[in-house]
Amino acid sequence: METTQKFRNDIRINWYRCEVDPKVMTKLMQCSDYQGFRQALGHLGLWFATGALAYLSFYKMNGNNWMWMLPLLLLALFAHGTVGSFLGGIACHELSHKTPFKTKAINEFFLKLFAFLGWHDQVWYRPSHIRHHQVTVHNDYDGEVVLPQKISLEDWRFWLGLFAWNPEQTWKTIRTCYRRATGHVDNAWYEFVLPEENEKLRREHRNWARFTLLGHALLAALFIATGHWFLIFIFNLGAHYCGWLCFLCGMPQHYGLTANVPDHRLCCRTFTCSWLPSLLYWNMQYHIEHHMFPAVPFYNLPKLRAAIAQDLPPAPQGLWKTWQGMLEIHRRQQTDPSYVFLPNVSQSTGGRAADKILQSEAALESQARSTGVF
Repeated sequence: METTQKFRNDIRINWYRCEVDPKVMTKLMQCSDYQGFRQALGHLGLWFATGALAYLSFYKMNGNNWMWMLPLLLLALFAHGTVGSFLGGIACHELSHKTPFKTKAINEFFLKLFAFLGWHDQVWYRPSHIRHHQVTVHNDYDGEVVLPQKISLEDWRFWLGLFAWNPEQTWKTIRTCYRRATGHVDNAWYEFVLPEENEKLRREHRNWARFTLLGHALLAALFIATGHWFLIFIFNLGAHYCGWLCFLCGMPQHYGLTANVPDHRLCCRTFTCSWLPSLLYWNMQYHIEHHMFPAVPFYNLPKLRAAIAQDLPPAPQGLWKTWQGMLEIHRRQQTDPSYVFLPNVSQSTGGRAADKILQSEAALESQARSTGVF
């Protein structure tokens, strides 16, 4: 497949930044092993608990109790997939920033664990996402999120993946992982963030894909050999179905907003939600705040929001209200593809930060903590 590079590297952006007291920002940027363990083990604990319920429901089901055990099994699988759909791109997103844990070796361990369970390409994702922070939704520069985004509400396979299991999508994931394991990098954005001349990174990328494939194959073989084949649906495929809540939380990040603007208040969306989506989503509902100050750990984003709220657009309250606005944007874009939603930004009392600053902060480099541009 042709991989003509279309992404450019010559842009310089001065991003708008809300004003924050330097002492407050110093506190907000502190990482915590306790908070990291609390989040990571809480997420994994929910996933293992729902998986255990599904496993027990399946093996306890028989001809006498199937009428009530089968609905319990389906409910448990629905809950398991709902939790599991956040394992890959969501959990690994924050772990890729290296902010959840103060101890970086622990952060790296959980990054690899979540990435393995969620079939997540964490080697590619880190340089891709750092670039995304540097040039957020700027055409020809950001290949991770390209505006305008589309929602395929009329496609039955879309709904199948949200509320059940789409085997076609699982097969695509496995096939893509195989291609990565055999050294195929076949799209322009992958070529851009994994350049051919960086053989070390390319080798790491291949090895991670091989580890993922071989690890899941060995687990599946072990489950089958021991007579516990149903565990394949718990562990190997536990992040591949019932992605409805992950979609509801993740899609609002940039949908219907403005591309090519140096202001995260206009190209990112913050909303509020209840404790369970907030836990599973690792607080990424505070998306403006996260993009504006990517070195702030996710568990401090509510405090960051409180510190700069007067300079931010109003946040929709709850997923229901958020999606009322999203569907209105979708409706208007059907008749006017150029339509974008412009939030009410009444004040602009902050300063500017160069894209290189955001790049270093997104990577949690030492430079991010010594810039003094807060």
